[in-house]
Amino acid sequence: MNNFFKATLRLNGLRSLLRPVKNGVVSSVNQQRQIARTLWYMSNTNQKDFTKKVEHSQLCSCGCGSKRAAHTKAEKELLEFLTEEILAERKAQKIKAIPSELDGFKASLNGAEVTLTKTVDDENIKISFNVNDSVDTDVEPEVNENMDKPDLGELKSRPSFKVELVKGKTTISLICSYLNSNEQGDGYNDIFGIDEICIYEGEWNANTYSVSGDVLDSYLYDLLMNYMEEKGISNEFVEKLSKYSTAYEHASYIGMLEGLSKFVSGK
Repeated sequence: MNNFFKATLRLNGLRSLLRPVKNGVVSSVNQQRQIARTLWYMSNTNQKDFTKKVEHSQLCSCGCGSKRAAHTKAEKELLEFLTEEILAERKAQKIKAIPSELDGFKASLNGAEVTLTKTVDDENIKISFNVNDSVDTDVEPEVNENMDKPDLGELKSRPSFKVELVKGKTTISLICSYLNSNEQGDGYNDIFGIDEICIYEGEWNANTYSVSGDVLDSYLYDLLMNYMEEKGISNEFVEKLSKYSTAYEHASYIGMLEGLSKFVSGK
């Protein structure tokens, strides 16, 4: 082996080429192939550029950046729609960043679940709701007719919500929901009402007794509504809760559109 080949092998760490085979002799044919391959890689200075060109040529022709040769017609149409829809929904967002608090309640977000908590004296107050299927489609969007270009209004999220009042190991649980205009009483303008109430020790279970708000004594019902109002759960607060839920539901919807777009594009 001449000095040039030996220097090439040392520089490239290919000492394994000099290992003896079973008969104690390195195959000259295999050795020549290995050396030729090594020299080719050493001399090919444009290898990286070539690899990049190949990878770029494999990207989807529609310009989405996906490492696919092409998308189907249905995928292209869906991606086009999603791109426009995401831009429109982002533009329509009134609240870009979801607040971490609401009237003294600390907010915890977990997927579609929202939990609001605060402590008043020795009582822990927890409000929880889910934004899934919470957009009220039975109520027509509000329209401002005084605007030069009337706003067509917006859908509102009005989820049912659970209020838990905890003292020690005892919990009062009230399931509440928003009232439609025809459900509101003549003497009161409550925008929400009590659907169910129960009280239990420790953890709730399926054997816990509960009673519907429809069959509660009317005076007891009013006293419970006043009790919640003193704890900060008033009509004004529940209206803010709807706005908060609307903003979070909208942000979650945009997130779903973005996830769908990434899935279809193959990114």
